[in-house]
Amino acid sequence: MNNAKKYLFILLFRKKKFNMSKFFATGTDSESENSSEEEQVVRPQIAAFSFSDDEEDTKRVVRSAREKRFEDLHNNIKQMRNHKKIRDLSSMLSSFEELMRVYTKAYTTVILKEEGGTHPRFYIRCLVEMEDFIHEVWEDRESRKNMSKNNSKSLANLRKKLRKYIKDFEEDMIKFRENPDLPDEDEEKEEEESESDDDEDIPMTTTSFKKSSSEASQPQSTFAKSSVHADDDGGSDSSIDWGSDSESSSSSTEEEGQYQSIRERFLKRTTDKEEDEKKERKKERKEKPKKQRKDENGESEGEWETVKGGATVPSEKPKMFAKDAEINMEAVLKKLTEIVAARGKKRTDRREQIELLHELQAIAESHNLGLGVAVKIKLVTISAIFDYNQKVSDPMKPEYWAKLLDRIMECLSMILSMNDITISDKITEEDEIVDKPPYVIRGFIITLVERLDEEFTKLLKECDPHSNEYVQRLKDETRVVEIIDKVQTFLEKHGQESELCSVYMRKIEHLYYKFDPLILKQKKGEIGKNETTSSQIMNKLCKYIYHNDSTDRMRTRAILSHVYHHALHDNWFQARDLILMSHLQESIQHSDPPTQILYNRTMAHLGLCAFRQGNVKDAHNCLVDLMMTGKVKELLAQGLLPQRQHERSKEQEKIEKQRQMPFHMHINLELLECVYLVAAMLIEIPYMAAHEFDARRRMISKTFYQQLRSSERQSLVGPPESMREHIVAASKAMRNGNWIACINYIVNDKMNAKVWDLFYETAKVREMLRRLIKEESLRTYLFTYSNVYASISMHTLAEMFELKKPVVHSIISKMIINEELMASLDDPTQTVVMHRSEPSRLQSLALQLADKVNNFVDSNERIFEMKSGNFFQRGNTNQTGNSGNTLMGTNSQNIFRQSYNRQNTSSGGQDWGRQRNKAY
Repeated sequence: MNNAKKYLFILLFRKKKFNMSKFFATGTDSESENSSEEEQVVRPQIAAFSFSDDEEDTKRVVRSAREKRFEDLHNNIKQMRNHKKIRDLSSMLSSFEELMRVYTKAYTTVILKEEGGTHPRFYIRCLVEMEDFIHEVWEDRESRKNMSKNNSKSLANLRKKLRKYIKDFEEDMIKFRENPDLPDEDEEKEEEESESDDDEDIPMTTTSFKKSSSEASQPQSTFAKSSVHADDDGGSDSSIDWGSDSESSSSSTEEEGQYQSIRERFLKRTTDKEEDEKKERKKERKEKPKKQRKDENGESEGEWETVKGGATVPSEKPKMFAKDAEINMEAVLKKLTEIVAARGKKRTDRREQIELLHELQAIAESHNLGLGVAVKIKLVTISAIFDYNQKVSDPMKPEYWAKLLDRIMECLSMILSMNDITISDKITEEDEIVDKPPYVIRGFIITLVERLDEEFTKLLKECDPHSNEYVQRLKDETRVVEIIDKVQTFLEKHGQESELCSVYMRKIEHLYYKFDPLILKQKKGEIGKNETTSSQIMNKLCKYIYHNDSTDRMRTRAILSHVYHHALHDNWFQARDLILMSHLQESIQHSDPPTQILYNRTMAHLGLCAFRQGNVKDAHNCLVDLMMTGKVKELLAQGLLPQRQHERSKEQEKIEKQRQMPFHMHINLELLECVYLVAAMLIEIPYMAAHEFDARRRMISKTFYQQLRSSERQSLVGPPESMREHIVAASKAMRNGNWIACINYIVNDKMNAKVWDLFYETAKVREMLRRLIKEESLRTYLFTYSNVYASISMHTLAEMFELKKPVVHSIISKMIINEELMASLDDPTQTVVMHRSEPSRLQSLALQLADKVNNFVDSNERIFEMKSGNFFQRGNTNQTGNSGNTLMGTNSQNIFRQSYNRQNTSSGGQDWGRQRNKAY
């Protein structure tokens, strides 16, 4: 600062000298010569006191190694914070790598020697801020999806490196988090140094400038005196001429006055500014301003003031009642009405409202105003906690969630302790009775349970399903179910049927997807039938809803939940009969999306149940509608597929995310797909073998057919790795009749770990799979090689496929009865006698050609009918109705098909066709 002032003084001095030289240039030659001599004498003196910009810039400053290292650290931290503000994660990653390198160098050279290995507080603060920032960005899934590929990759690398790096700083970071508001040691030292510099420099500069300004106010300035002495030494008379000339003296005095005013303004500006900054620093150091922390919603969480003595006390809250006020029922209710009236208004502190209600509750309890007032205040407090979040879609904060559960449990315990209380939303405030029993209170018990359940679901969906936080949050379900049970107990005494149906439905939704092993043990007779299981509870709740519910939606959801629970516990026939009698598959498309999601989930478990029971066709029919779409994940509300060509807007995506099911209710998609493909294999492979040369062969499972065709198009097929490849390899082995290889592909260690071990009774499922594969392989073998054999022994077939003779006899008998196999059984010899009625390959190709020609002719007839309309109306011109035209056309087509089938291989048939074409 002193150098700058000196430099400004020299510039002003040069300006004055330049003006004087211009003034004396207008005089005589002698004067100009004297002025030139004067300039030659004065200039060296000026150069001795001048400071150029280059000299100031190149001035060396000696700094210690600690200052250099810490300056590099501060610069890197500042740069990284700038990248954090704009969320430039790729640049932030490079800055963090540079910061680690710089700190490692500083630690070995400075910190370990001078600081004793203690990590600086400002560096710990940087690491804590980075950890919080990375955690926040990582948890915000919506912003992560909208990130660029480079930023997303940098985020993963940065998170990985940071988690690995901060392991050495865990203790320091924990200590920092305990007191994050304490200043850094480096900052305290800098403040002390700056304060000492200010105390030393500012008085000197002010006194020096004041002295110079006082001297400048004299008739003759110091600058003029120095110039006069210089002239005397040089023997020049210019000083006499300068002092005698009135014109020159007037101009010099004007310039001196201008110079003085500039200097005074500069002095005033610099000194005032420095004094203000010093005052502000002292004020911040002595009296810290009030710290007001705000939560994410922008609402204050409380103020703290600094008082004398260094202790911090909370600011005074507004008093609930005056000191001398009488606290009675009317005063408390009036105050409660005032607090409730402020809800929903702008600039209303919701946290303060909750605190006021708690305080009012404590006052009412201390003055023994009765249970009616306590219940009413509790209900208002619960509503205020529900309304704490401004956004309905956001989940509740964990601390308020815990408060909410506590308040609801307290309120319900108080309600159940009173036998003479009525709570309903139909009661008006004028009809309330809270001072004496029987109590009549306005409240929303059903809404309370529904909102509690919704908040619990939102909290689960917000957590990472693979973290311990999700498990901890899931433990709250026991308290939620306990609250539902208490509400159910209250409504069974005082509620209406519609309210009781709503509570029953909430309890069903927490029960229907949970597996109860006691049900299977009870079916096997391992435990007594008197023991209560979840199946009996579901049966009771659902039947009550079937009988008393007046809305179709609740009855539909109850039926679907009941079917789901039956299917989960292998009650196949009960589940099948209930879903068929309800006829829901005919009208489910008109239901709301959550009900359709429940229907999809129910059908998925119904298919799994049919598969476990060995009903392959039923399992395939239940799962085919889900698997054919290719959007199983979305249909079961277990996630969203990547967006393709703007299929849905952001609003639609937000709505669909809100409908997602919590992770613990998900159905394993790989298990579902595997069951579907295995069922399709067991149906499709025998059908393909039976209709190998059939032109009208239809695909039973399009998904399975595509997997099979894609494998056949590959030129080189390696050993199977994924679940789909295992099933495709098993299908090829079954088609060739190699049932042993088929079983090995389906039932092995890899498939067991992925799929089959997820079932409750895995050994039973594997045994069922082996049996089905053997039976379907036998059917495929008979379809494929029946035209080769004249007869085949059932004993040989039983040994070939390791099946019992009655099973082989049963399979072959069914094939003969269904006209799938042209053969007969010879019981004395226990052989299957084949009837050579199957066409050869040439005959099969001829039949295919005949079918194609037949289809071609039929299509031509339909086109001709559309053009002519009345062509087939023969002999009866009075008929004008469409039904007559359609009837005649249909008869002619039938006649044509019969004659074509009779004569399709003879020349007569060809002549008939030519004659018919001529008739056209």
